[in-house]
Amino acid sequence: MMEYKLEVKVGLKHGVLDAEGETIQKSLKLLGYDVKKVDAVKCYNITVEAKTEKEAVSRIEDSCKKLLANPVIQEYSIRVL
Repeated sequence: MMEYKLEVKVGLKHGVLDAEGETIQKSLKLLGYDVKKVDAVKCYNITVEAKTEKEAVSRIEDSCKKLLANPVIQEYSIRVL
């Protein structure tokens, strides 16, 4: 078994209102920063033990579908670190 570190980013799908991102954008503008758009994204760094990289990614993909992301309004990406 090997240890794999993976980064999972979860954000809203295109077209879904990102109220948190819009609030941050407005606040930055009030502070004088010219920001065109802010997307609020959650980032998880997860360490797992698996036989192969493919198995590690598969397990994390399954966890995204079941817990980490809402497939109706969110999308995710997985990157091996």
